[in-house]
Amino acid sequence: MPSVTPSRNPTRWVGLTAEDRRAERRELLLDAAFELLGTEGWPGTSVRAVCAAARLNPRYFYESFDDLDALVVAVYDRIVTQLGEAVFAAIAEADDDPRSQTRAAIDRIVSFVDEDRRRGRVLYVEALGNEALNRRRIETAHALVAAVELQATAAHGPLPPGEHIGRIGAAILVGGIGELVISWLDGRIDVPRDQLVDDATALFLAVAATAAQLAVNRAR
Repeated sequence: MPSVTPSRNPTRWVGLTAEDRRAERRELLLDAAFELLGTEGWPGTSVRAVCAAARLNPRYFYESFDDLDALVVAVYDRIVTQLGEAVFAAIAEADDDPRSQTRAAIDRIVSFVDEDRRRGRVLYVEALGNEALNRRRIETAHALVAAVELQATAAHGPLPPGEHIGRIGAAILVGGIGELVISWLDGRIDVPRDQLVDDATALFLAVAATAAQLAVNRAR
């Protein structure tokens, strides 16, 4: 089992309130669980292993988490939040046109997991191996589909009442980005990063445009 050096020094607890000490210990547990889940995977992630890696007495585990599932879901949520913040920042810095913003979002997603491969493993691999994590992954995917659909509506205009092609296209894009990133990280898609991002951008925009055109054709 790998040893995890806590990102925070427990001696900092001296002089802190009880609430602050609990918050520090919670972060140590999250850091340790992220390391284990991102390297050893779900089989190597247990309450005992997390506490040992965080250098905390197991009794501190249950002051922050009901069980191991609650901890790994919190790890997943933290990564999703970090990714979301990074993507929104990239979009805000991009030019105000669909291609630039789509490319900025895809590039940030790819770079986010490329910079730290543990993130990709937690988001796209280990989330399939635990029931609680998988439920959260599905919930997150549904929220992303809704967000992508909303963005497409802003770019192409609202669809006719009862038309669901926008949701179908959004589901294809959200589901596809995870498989795309993992296949590239694993070397199954052997192209430079810029080409991956450029090609994915072109394909994503094509799906969005095709969905909009299908809706127009059906409304005639």
